[in-house]
Amino acid sequence: MDISLNYGKTSLGISLDKDWEATIIEKQDMPVIDDPLSAISKAFSKADESGSLEEVAKGKSSVCILICDVTRPVPNGLILPQLIERLIKAGIKKDCINVLVATGLHRPNIGDELLEIVGSKKVLETVRVENHYARKDEDHVVLCTSKSGLAIKIDRRFAMADLKIVVGLVEPHFMAGYSGGRKLVIPGVAHHKTITGFHTAKFLEHPCSRTCNLKGNPFHEFQLEGIRTLSNLFAVNVVIDEKRNLSFVNFGDIEKSHARAIQYLKQYAEIKISEKFSTILTSAGGYPLDKTYYQTVKAMVTALDILEPGGDIIVVSECSEGMGSDEYLTAQKLLFKLGKQAFLEKLNSREYAEIDEWQTEMQLKPMRIGNIHLFAPKLSEKHRKYTYVNNIFDLNKMLCESIKRSGNRKIAVIPEGPYVIPFYEKKKEK
Repeated sequence: MDISLNYGKTSLGISLDKDWEATIIEKQDMPVIDDPLSAISKAFSKADESGSLEEVAKGKSSVCILICDVTRPVPNGLILPQLIERLIKAGIKKDCINVLVATGLHRPNIGDELLEIVGSKKVLETVRVENHYARKDEDHVVLCTSKSGLAIKIDRRFAMADLKIVVGLVEPHFMAGYSGGRKLVIPGVAHHKTITGFHTAKFLEHPCSRTCNLKGNPFHEFQLEGIRTLSNLFAVNVVIDEKRNLSFVNFGDIEKSHARAIQYLKQYAEIKISEKFSTILTSAGGYPLDKTYYQTVKAMVTALDILEPGGDIIVVSECSEGMGSDEYLTAQKLLFKLGKQAFLEKLNSREYAEIDEWQTEMQLKPMRIGNIHLFAPKLSEKHRKYTYVNNIFDLNKMLCESIKRSGNRKIAVIPEGPYVIPFYEKKKEK
């Protein structure tokens, strides 16, 4: 059987042995919107409980629009030109419209990369487009103190705007349940102390901090605490298929519209599987998600529900930009030095996480169940050992070894990686 895995900007093909029993785990067939521009226009015009874009913009003098950074393929080139044009026609001066890249603690997006994520030269020429910098203390204001005692601070450019709009991709997220919506605000434009304060082991090790779960999820609840202190806060939510085509778009109150988008996605992205596997082959999602090893960790975590204890998760990732941030590499080096148990003990003692070490902590979750193998030939030799997983260069050889070791010819394949979430559900007895 020939299969194709998301890998970089193209794909990675592999031929599976005819004697293996392969279960291909993909999204349910997702409808594609034939006329995306018209669908986006209708979303802005639809008068639900929030009102149309023009209605919510009435009487406002300033707007701040949050967009995702380069790690998420949001079709901003379709959305932003319409959004900004209609805001200007509604009476808001273009000088009072600010587009802010919700970088969280990721690096800023500049130059050609900024054009890539905005998707429109006209937008860049018409309004201010800037990056959020979480470590600039003077850029932030306090919204509130959370129930956990942590101060929630966000970028003042967003907090002080008369009208606040987030433009987000709704997809499964391995900590917060689902991305998009409130996540663009927190951690998207949050202060570094706020981000590191709710990315500690106290939050990460909570059993409800998991993929596709919002109920009792401390990440989700913390984010809601913050955004509920903001007024005039709305969202454009999109869902895309495996080829990045628009499948769903809406506009409205940030919580209500986000919930509707999640409800739409759930029926396609959450896949119930009635068995577990000793051999799982998955991808890191392809470009732009698989640019770094940091983001590759998501593919390991989102596959763990169907992993047999002692089994193997084999991940393909381009890692064209290497490991990720310097801080993340430092965390991986600490894991390499201390080992799993001592590393987690150190994290449990922290009031504030070190930047990006939470991704290292998440990597430990699948490693408690089985073994991780990484196919990332572009990753530099000096960094491979710090992945703290088994680096491989021959996929077929690794698959053969895994199947031989388990004695089980069944293999699960997840071509889209973390964009598809398999959940184990025991087969009901007849």
